[in-house]
Amino acid sequence: MQLSGAGAKGREYRTSLHALGSILRHEGLRGIYTGLSAGLLRQATYTTTRLGIYSVLLERFGGADGTPPPFLAKAAMGMTAGAAGAFVGTPAEVALIRMTADGRLPPGERRGYHNVFDALVRMAREEGVLTLWRGCIPTMARAVVVNAAQLASYSQSKQFLLDSGHFRDDILCHFCASMISGLVTTAASMPVDIVKTRIQNMRTIDGKPEYRNGLDVLLKVVRYEGFFSLWKGFTPYYARLGPHTVLTFIFLEQMNKWYQRLFLSA
Repeated sequence: MQLSGAGAKGREYRTSLHALGSILRHEGLRGIYTGLSAGLLRQATYTTTRLGIYSVLLERFGGADGTPPPFLAKAAMGMTAGAAGAFVGTPAEVALIRMTADGRLPPGERRGYHNVFDALVRMAREEGVLTLWRGCIPTMARAVVVNAAQLASYSQSKQFLLDSGHFRDDILCHFCASMISGLVTTAASMPVDIVKTRIQNMRTIDGKPEYRNGLDVLLKVVRYEGFFSLWKGFTPYYARLGPHTVLTFIFLEQMNKWYQRLFLSA
């Protein structure tokens, strides 16, 4: 949906359900899982890096009595962790964008990557190693926004729920804080995400790239597709990010408890 309407073309998909039906009709059931290997590699590189760095910073700058840092400090830690994770995960991100977008290209123009490792090797061989970090700046900018919103809003929502007296530090509290965090993150990060997606999927035509930079993407999207197109695909984005945020933080909280119980207490 984020690529639909690119290049001043008409929108390919009217709604999320229309996009899903069209992909199933033209590419089959496997079409909605195109790029799965790239998505898994992205999580294994980007997510582990950002969560690891954030946890270390949270412990390092927390109070001696265990009190958490203030909200702005959490946001700064989230930005730092997100930028580092995004740099590490950009190659997998580029492969993911290209693999998922392949089905909308004419048959003669499709890249036909077999899996994420095939995509990475071919991109490096055919377009140069630096292509693996194409769109690195907007990817890091998106990660800064996402992590400042996601990690800080989760910590703050969890703290608010616990302070209300109606919640204990358990899975229900983690679930509610995660859903709040997912909504905040979706609204804040979508415009930057569209810039990242368009740049990473763009082609070079007659030696000229489709977009000069991230600002050029924003201006063209607003001019040709309308201001609210910056939030194009909000529903599927939140449908992905909401459960992803919930599961990420629930597992993270449980793993932290097990780690403290098994290793730190010993």
